[in-house]
Amino acid sequence: MNVLRGIKWPYALIALLAVAAVAVGVVRPQLVSAVTGSKKKPGATALIKQNPPPTLFTDAEIATIGTQAAAQRKKADALFAQWKKAHGTTRDDKAFAAWAAQQVPAPPAAAQRTAELRQDQQLAKARTAAGKKAATWLELYGKKDIWKLYLHDQRELIPAAQGTAEKTELKAALKMAKTISDQLAAKDKQPAPFVLDPSLRPDKHIKPGAKGPYSYPSRHAARSAAAVTFLSALSPHRAEDYQWMQDEVLYSRLYMAGHVTSDLTAGTLLGDLIGDYELAVSGR
Repeated sequence: MNVLRGIKWPYALIALLAVAAVAVGVVRPQLVSAVTGSKKKPGATALIKQNPPPTLFTDAEIATIGTQAAAQRKKADALFAQWKKAHGTTRDDKAFAAWAAQQVPAPPAAAQRTAELRQDQQLAKARTAAGKKAATWLELYGKKDIWKLYLHDQRELIPAAQGTAEKTELKAALKMAKTISDQLAAKDKQPAPFVLDPSLRPDKHIKPGAKGPYSYPSRHAARSAAAVTFLSALSPHRAEDYQWMQDEVLYSRLYMAGHVTSDLTAGTLLGDLIGDYELAVSGR
């Protein structure tokens, strides 16, 4: 039985890993996974089996960044409609990547980034051991493993050939999100919050005068948005679950000062565009 936000899925190989109670008495069903039995390099399912999720952040905590991220969806859809009108649904990754990068807004002015840094600083003052544990888990698995696990669950009930195609398409979307966000970060050179204020993450051992790592746009946000857009189209009735996990990942990046809000909204817009593109060129 696969339990995720109260939805039950009868997969023979799935075992319940965790159902955690969160603040104010709200029960948050957590991710589940299965033992693969393979001796190859562990996949997403096995990795999360080995390190199941702790109690994650509450709905109240993630609500604001969730709303800000959701606002990027309409923007992305409108922008992608322009691309599709001009290019149709023929795959041209190189041309699309160049176009998508151009759609990401320029980094905000220094005054806005300073104000956003203060938000991270306030969150840092209120960090708890449980919050750090949740953020660390989300940082580790929110890059791609969570999304691969979600797709694995979907593949249990569809033909093998279709499942293989969808796996390839999700992988392509995640790879493109990483590539474009990394290229933009290198070009825009916006220092991560913990570079601007090393006290936010003393574990990073930032040297005086360091310029990077750079954080605009967020790679985690781009990958999460691309995955959520893609997965939601495959399984619309689970879209709320995917959105919740995306919001968890985004909030974790603020909580541990990996990014400021504008990093996350820019990454989300980019990821939404990539998800739209992958769906279009794959005929979904």
